[in-house]
Amino acid sequence: MHSTSSSLKKYRVTPRQKMINLMYIVLMAMLALNVSPDVLNAFSLVERSLNRSTSNSTKQNDALYSNFDEQMKANPAKVKEWYDKAIAVKRMSDSLFNYAQELKVAIVKEADGADGDINNIQNRDDLEAANQVMLAPSRGQGKKLYSSIVSFRERILKYVSDPVERNIINSNFNTDVPSEKKQMGKNWIEYMFESTPVVAATVLLTKLQNDVRYAEGQVLHTLVKNIDLKDVRVNELNAYVVPNAQTIVQGGKFSARIIMAAVDTTQQPVIYIGNREVSLKNGLYEVLCHSTGDFTLDGHIEMTDASGSIVKRAFQQKYSVVAPSATVSADLMNVLYAGYNNPVSVSVPGVPSNKIIATMTGGTLQPVGPGKYIARPTAVGANAEITISSQTDAGMQKMGTYVFRVRKLPDPTAFIAYADEKGNPTKYIGGRGFSKSDLLATNGIGAAIDDGLLNIDFKVISFETVFFDNMGNAIPEVSNSDKFTERQKEIFRRLSRGRRFYITRVNAVGPDGTTRVLPQALEVIVR
Repeated sequence: MHSTSSSLKKYRVTPRQKMINLMYIVLMAMLALNVSPDVLNAFSLVERSLNRSTSNSTKQNDALYSNFDEQMKANPAKVKEWYDKAIAVKRMSDSLFNYAQELKVAIVKEADGADGDINNIQNRDDLEAANQVMLAPSRGQGKKLYSSIVSFRERILKYVSDPVERNIINSNFNTDVPSEKKQMGKNWIEYMFESTPVVAATVLLTKLQNDVRYAEGQVLHTLVKNIDLKDVRVNELNAYVVPNAQTIVQGGKFSARIIMAAVDTTQQPVIYIGNREVSLKNGLYEVLCHSTGDFTLDGHIEMTDASGSIVKRAFQQKYSVVAPSATVSADLMNVLYAGYNNPVSVSVPGVPSNKIIATMTGGTLQPVGPGKYIARPTAVGANAEITISSQTDAGMQKMGTYVFRVRKLPDPTAFIAYADEKGNPTKYIGGRGFSKSDLLATNGIGAAIDDGLLNIDFKVISFETVFFDNMGNAIPEVSNSDKFTERQKEIFRRLSRGRRFYITRVNAVGPDGTTRVLPQALEVIVR
C-alpha cells in the first residue's frame, strides 16, 4: 500500500484539496479498522461467482455467434443484415469489456506493484489504488469509463425494443448518483471509486463486465428471432431461462424471461411450468418471494417447426431467496454473560439461513429461529468463539470466527415496586422521598438489572431493614424472604414524615444460579 506522503507528492494539488485528502485518509483509516479479513474474503467470493456467471454468458454468446456464422454461409442474402448487427454488437461489447479488464489490472498493479496479479491480490484493503487509477488528475480513467458506459448504454438500447429488457439493461448501466450522495457533492466516479478498497473496486468492474455480456446476449437473442426458423437446424434449438437476478431479497420479486433461441416470430411457444401450461405476456414469468431458501423453476417449452413437427425443450433455473440482512453480530455488543441466555444473530451476505452453520467453543449455542441463536458460555474470564460456516458450490466454507469476552452478570439493583398515581408499575430505588401510603401498600422488595441493555430479574431470598431510634441506636429487622415481615410493617406505621431507614444485606439469586449480597443499601426517606 502506498504511503500517504508519497501519494500527496505524486500529483500537484491545492492546499484545500490536500486538507480534503487528509480528512478522507483519516476517515478511511478509521473505517479500515472495522473491515475484517472475512469481509474482504466475502468480496473474493462475489468476484468468483460473477466470473463464473460471466463465463457462462460468454459461452452462450459465442454459440450464437457461431450460429450466425453458419447461417451466413448458408444464406448470406437473408442473414447479412442481422449478421452485420451482431458483429457491431460484439465489437462494442468487447471494447467496454476489455477496457474494464484493463482498469482492473491497473488498479491491482497500483496496489501490488508491477507484478500484481488480479487473481491473487495482496493488498486487498488498499484504499488509495482506485483513487490513483480512476480519480488522479491528468491520468485518471474515471471520466473515460463514465463516457464509455453512457455510450455503450445508448448504442446497445437501439437494438432492444422490448420495454422490460430495456428497463433491465438501462438499470444495469445506470450512472445516476443516489440522492444522499448528491447532497455530499459527489459525482458518479467519486461515488463508485473514491477511497474504495482494491478488492471492492475490482468487483465493481467485474460486475460491469457481467452486465456487458448479459446485454450482449439479450441483443443477440433479439437478432436471432429475426431469422426464419427454417434456416436453423432443429437440433440446435435450446430453451433458456434468463433471470433478472438469481439471489432475491425476501419480499422482492423474482423475474425471468423464458425463451427459445431462433424461434419463429409468427408463432408463440407453449410454456409449461411443472406440468401446467401457463400464459405469459412476452414470456415474462414473475412470482413474489415470501420465504427464504433455495428454489428451482423448471418446465418445458413446446412449439411447431417449419416442417410441422413439435419441438420440445426442457428448462431449469435455480435461484435463492435471502433475508434482507448482511451482518454477523451479537445482540449484546461483543460481550457474553456466563450462565445467561445471550441472544445472538447470524447472517452471511447472499447466503440463505438454512445454509449457515454456527458453532461455539467455551459454551453451548442453540438455534432458536432463522439466523437466531442462544449462546450460553460457561466460564467467566475465558473468551468464547463463535465460528460461522456456509455451504457453497465448493463445499462447506468457513466465513469467519468471532471472539466474545465472557463476563459475570453485573450486580442487580434493589428496589421497592409500587404503583404511581396513574396506576403504572414503578420502582423506587431511593434518592427521593417515598410516600408512607405507598410504603404501607407494598409487600416487599425486588432486584433486577435494568440498564437499558439488559433487563434481568433476580430473586431476593433475604434482606435486612435498619431503623434508628431517637437516641440514634440502630434497630435491625431481618426478613428471610422477599416480603416485609409483620414486625417491619409495624415499624413502618410508626414512622413520621422525614424519618428514614435502610434496606441492606440483600441476598439475591440470578439466572446464572449464583447467590450474591448486594453491596449498596437502599435508603428510604418517608414523606
